[in-house]
Amino acid sequence: MTATNRGARVVPAVYGRTPVAPDPAEDVARAAELRATHSPEALLELAARHAWGSGGEDARMRRLAWRAMAKRFGNGVRIGRATLASHIETFEFGDGVFIGDQAILQGRFDGRFVIGDYVWIGPQAFLDARDLVIEDYVGWGPGARVLGSQHSGVPADIPTIQTDLIIEPVRIGAWVDIGVNAVIMPGVTVGKGAIVGAGAVVTKDVAPFSIVAGVPARFVRWREGCGPETQA
Repeated sequence: MTATNRGARVVPAVYGRTPVAPDPAEDVARAAELRATHSPEALLELAARHAWGSGGEDARMRRLAWRAMAKRFGNGVRIGRATLASHIETFEFGDGVFIGDQAILQGRFDGRFVIGDYVWIGPQAFLDARDLVIEDYVGWGPGARVLGSQHSGVPADIPTIQTDLIIEPVRIGAWVDIGVNAVIMPGVTVGKGAIVGAGAVVTKDVAPFSIVAGVPARFVRWREGCGPETQA
């Protein structure tokens, strides 16, 4: 531990450095059994029955139900309390994924949502997961949101909500850190190792290893030891 100015402390990171053990074989088998014997609606109901529990059995049942529904489900995944999701059958989870309490993951029946290894998604996050890829070792701050779709607004003589929905892919590179309450807009790519400041609204692509902040988000500086040469 190293002391810094103004009373701050620096301590070693824990999440992302702890090895993930394989899930128990009986849990994997039980999830396969649930997938074979339960409808998607029944699996959602099972997850809902255990959504608010803090105990180990509730957490286990949430994992089992989500594993049974998901397209791919890695080891050591943790699903927080009161987490809501739609179209989990399109989700692909890596190892060591953490989903915080009350997060909302909005999929689509023909969509794609990929979460890499050691991704940490904070409480009350909202992810429009219709065409979303989050690569390995990403930190997603509490309350941060990503939007992957918007209405065209055309024609103007009908309500906007009745106009066509445009779904645009969003890509979050490995090692990215998304600040608390930041917003990532449709079609944006955030490059590897970039940092998005708290409350930023990201409307265009973010260069790898850069730091952006503000509304709309603008380039602030390169991360220490990085620069334009890191873009190659």
